[in-house]
Amino acid sequence: MNVLFLSHAFPRYTGDPAGSFVLRLAKALEKVDVKVHVVAPSSNGVDSTDEVDGITVERFRYAPRRYEKLAYTGNMATEFQRSWSAKVTMLGFLGADFAKSVMARRRVTPDLIHAHWWFPGGLVGTWLGGLSHLPLVTTLHGTDVRLAKSVAVARPLFRHVITHSAKVTTVSHWLAGELDGLVPNRSPVVAPMPVATELFEPDGTSPRDGILFVGRLNAQKGLDQLIRALAGMKTKATLTVVGDGPARESLGALARELGVADRIRWQGQVKQGELPKFYQRARVLAVPSLDEGLGLVAVEAALCETPVVGFRSGGTPDVVRDGSTGTLVEPGNLTALAAALDDLLTNQPRATSMGESGRLYALANFAPESAAQKYVSIYQQAIAGYGS
Repeated sequence: MNVLFLSHAFPRYTGDPAGSFVLRLAKALEKVDVKVHVVAPSSNGVDSTDEVDGITVERFRYAPRRYEKLAYTGNMATEFQRSWSAKVTMLGFLGADFAKSVMARRRVTPDLIHAHWWFPGGLVGTWLGGLSHLPLVTTLHGTDVRLAKSVAVARPLFRHVITHSAKVTTVSHWLAGELDGLVPNRSPVVAPMPVATELFEPDGTSPRDGILFVGRLNAQKGLDQLIRALAGMKTKATLTVVGDGPARESLGALARELGVADRIRWQGQVKQGELPKFYQRARVLAVPSLDEGLGLVAVEAALCETPVVGFRSGGTPDVVRDGSTGTLVEPGNLTALAAALDDLLTNQPRATSMGESGRLYALANFAPESAAQKYVSIYQQAIAGYGS
């Protein structure tokens, strides 16, 4: 089987975190005789056609280089909402994406199109699928659903993509419910993206200490909530922050205002291969995000036997089994968040037990082999049912 992936985020080099879960799925599918070819946007220093870990990628240019700022920044949806120049650039993006996808389809003769995120990939996928008479599978990851909910003009486009997809998948049960609220009776398949089980594993030789946060520094990821909870904790734990983003300066200012700046270690963005050591050395991972599509960092932590504390929001309950692999508290309850962190920092046997349970759960539910088998079944159903 040949499958054409359409994605606005795909690693530009080995170890690039951008769209790394899309690459992992492609690699897992290759092991079950599904040949994956990817169309993704260009970036500085990247060839028009290249290979990343054995997966062929065709890159498209969509604007003069200095204006190509929509992809790989983590801000595509935000920029599209607030900037007219971004909206104009997006027209070029969609046109270039479609043109490159048409050329790729002629070369690789796919049996199916798989779009990651309904916008822009899913929209382009409906055009390509209609032109080529190929079934389209669209996967919703979270940010794209927030776009459909928050931007009125996006909703008819969202419905168009969903209704023209042979199969729709979501990476969590929460997202499936969100989809049902926007386009009822679509019955999506919940199929999480895989995690690099070969990379994330425990290291019994590393001493564990403190709290870890991994993620983009923006409002949705909730690091400001974690910093406020840190100030209210009984233990004077340190917080290691891995990631970067537009809120870095304001978060630093908040930490200084609350008197916890000396307890926070800012590591910035790191390559995926460097992440395991942070999970392995942390006593607990904090996931204070709201409406997270799934939260793969929680899976990565679990694979390293690091328990997770987070808000009972979005797809996080799909990853964290409350009381078994970690602790979930109600969104915005900073007192409960602080108490849950204190509990795992001071109760080593409980933290160890949760970490061990978390790894078993993650291996059973998020291994690449499981994801590949599930998507093969989805592809087969989409092809069999197309046009019927």
